[in-house]
Amino acid sequence: MKYLFLILSLMTFAVTAADKPNIVFFLIDDQRNDFLGCTGHPVVKTPNIDKLAENGTLFENAFVTTATCWVSRASILTGMYMRKHRFTGGMIQPKFITTSYPMGLKKAGYQMAYFGKTHFRLDKKQQKMMFDKFIQVGRNPFHKKMRDGSLKHETDIIADHAINFIKDQSVEKPFFVSLNFNATHAEDGDKKDHFPYPESAAHLYTGMTMPLPKLHDRKIFESQPDFMQNSMHADRYKWRWDTPEKYQHNMRNYLRMASGIDFALGRVVETLKDKSFLDNTIIVYSADNGYYAGDRGFAGKWTHYEQSLRVPLIIFDGRNKKGQKTTQMALNIDLGATMLDYAGVPTPKEYNGKSLKPIIEGEAVDWRNDFMGEFFSKHTSIPKWEGIRGERYVYASYPEEGYEFLHDLQKDPNQLQNFAKNPEYKEILKKMRKRLRETADPLGKTFITKK
Repeated sequence: MKYLFLILSLMTFAVTAADKPNIVFFLIDDQRNDFLGCTGHPVVKTPNIDKLAENGTLFENAFVTTATCWVSRASILTGMYMRKHRFTGGMIQPKFITTSYPMGLKKAGYQMAYFGKTHFRLDKKQQKMMFDKFIQVGRNPFHKKMRDGSLKHETDIIADHAINFIKDQSVEKPFFVSLNFNATHAEDGDKKDHFPYPESAAHLYTGMTMPLPKLHDRKIFESQPDFMQNSMHADRYKWRWDTPEKYQHNMRNYLRMASGIDFALGRVVETLKDKSFLDNTIIVYSADNGYYAGDRGFAGKWTHYEQSLRVPLIIFDGRNKKGQKTTQMALNIDLGATMLDYAGVPTPKEYNGKSLKPIIEGEAVDWRNDFMGEFFSKHTSIPKWEGIRGERYVYASYPEEGYEFLHDLQKDPNQLQNFAKNPEYKEILKKMRKRLRETADPLGKTFITKK
């Protein structure tokens, strides 16, 4: 009787654990939404990511609210707009760590692991409260010397850590593992080889001619206001893309970095299969910001254009494998709420984001049709802005420059025209200004000053 009670108790615990799926989160640096095979890129090879999309949900309209790595990663962690969490570097405010999604998962009984890039600091106490395993892996250099003297790329090192963590898990307790890649970010200090790639992708794209950016016409750059033309966008364009030789060399290597991540993801998925975890695992794949990659004569991200704000987003549920696409507007600040929802944890009231799980599961939900974008940096060569990205109209104010943009995505999907001074758009402009203030002002004071 004693042993029967023990067996029943273990069975009950196993069922309870099975109700909470494992969660694996892949976060990429500097990858735009259309730089995957499954989102239409004509060259890049990403078969493992494409397979996730085939059996999961591909969000065709996924965005970040602030298009730079350090702020976006803080926004994902906290579920908040930059204006609310106010992170500009260093440590995130402790009160926002308390309501962060890792803290919620940890309290829900998850074994927690974090590997790779942070771009924010956590003290030892915070790390222990949030994670059972926490290993930072940075770039500069991307290739790290191993104990045997060999070199290994950070992408593969991060994947190795995740694989070892997964191998140590059991069905008795759900786990969360976050793989935070430095790739596909450039190594800014290396002007010859900006995009060091892992050996797994070294054989790809050799001898291939890389397609030029869609918006490569120099007249597009020259149509920009002076403060855009003289920004860090132009500086980094000269580092990477300004000659045919540079462009071909760097784009080939950039795509190799992306394919290296795909290879690493495939290894992690195989480990999940080998451990019989995949059928009870949620996999989230996204990026911390978009990337110009030469479009508009720009490099970097940071601004209000689509190339800057749009990111890939795939959510795969091993318990319900179904391929689908959705056009609902998803944000980086939704990711924490989504992962908490899968774990059965309510979204903290402090969050600006909300769970995407109802959309994935086909529920009728009252959903957003716009969001606020914003950027603040201490870098004087990156212009500050705030605005609204709606389903049709995009409004961006650069207050320090006294300049406004208004785009009509229906008439001009490439955002080549600025309708802000067009009399026909006078009422639309007023409406978008009002919508910005309605969204922004309740969240706190702006970082931006007006001249």
